[in-house]
Amino acid sequence: MTSQPEISIPTTSTSTTSKPYTIYNITLRLPLRTFTLQKRYSDFTTLHSTLTSQAGAPPPVSLPPKTYFSRTTSSPALAESRRIALQTYLQTLNTDPDDRWRNTSAWRSFLNLPSSNSNHNPRHITTSSTQQPITDPVVWLDYHRDLKSQLHSARLQLTKRDQATAAQAQHECSAEAKKHLVKANSMISTLDTGLKSLSSDTWGASKLGDGELRRRRDLISSARKELEGLETLLNAMVAKASLDGAIAQATKGDREKLVHAESRKPATGRVLGKETDRTRALDNAGVLQLQQQLMREQDEDVDVLAQAVARQKKIGMEIQEELIVQKDLLGLLDEDVDRVQGKMDVARKRIGKIS
Repeated sequence: MTSQPEISIPTTSTSTTSKPYTIYNITLRLPLRTFTLQKRYSDFTTLHSTLTSQAGAPPPVSLPPKTYFSRTTSSPALAESRRIALQTYLQTLNTDPDDRWRNTSAWRSFLNLPSSNSNHNPRHITTSSTQQPITDPVVWLDYHRDLKSQLHSARLQLTKRDQATAAQAQHECSAEAKKHLVKANSMISTLDTGLKSLSSDTWGASKLGDGELRRRRDLISSARKELEGLETLLNAMVAKASLDGAIAQATKGDREKLVHAESRKPATGRVLGKETDRTRALDNAGVLQLQQQLMREQDEDVDVLAQAVARQKKIGMEIQEELIVQKDLLGLLDEDVDRVQGKMDVARKRIGKIS
């Protein structure tokens, strides 16, 4: 049985809008990470009604009642009692033996959790087109990590296809690579939509700084270029396989025609003056055997050349991966420089005020 995430509401805060309201900071602790969501009381009431509608029955716990003569923003005691009641509400739903409320899309969307078939594992995030936009920066990074995994799997399948000799094995590797590329394409669209949410003032989304937004846009652009490159490589491999098959079939037919023609051709004398040191001492059968041996040696040389080209291609792909990693590190460095520059500007202002 999969363990549920640990949910708590440790603190509250007040919004900075013209009409302030209380914000409840929900902390979720998953097996591999911890993140915080910010919700207001109206979000809880919407969740309660949606859970009742989707599950066909009201949840086993009620929300704290709405007050009309006092506000949580002006009464710390009321805000604290409501915080405890809302925390109890979420924890009761999270640990209740009946999981029909937890299996609804409203519950997962409210807590920004992956779909129910992912077992709360950030490495198996759903790629459904109906998924809610990503509003948490940590979830966005988990999603991007899963995207990189899909692209890496597609690259491995293409490498296996290039090394495979049987047509069936090549077809299977192509199908697996295509499946990973389709998933990656869908995940890039989801990440792009989520980044737009993180760059806006959408309620429930944590807005990112300009430097971090630029870095994440570069990550999406790099992933999109890598996806296009892998798709182009896959199409080239398929086209090359079809062409090689056609050439091999034609070559086999030409060889058979040549052998049959030679067998039907009446025996004639060999032309003097065109003999070599290797053929002069051979009869017609020996010359034919020598030609076949030379053709086999040429085929072996072509195979060795193909292996060398494959190794060079693999080295090139590894260099590309290293360049991507170095680009990501440069993006992090750029972000650190922006943050230090901001701190230096603040320090200069303070020094100016002191002087």
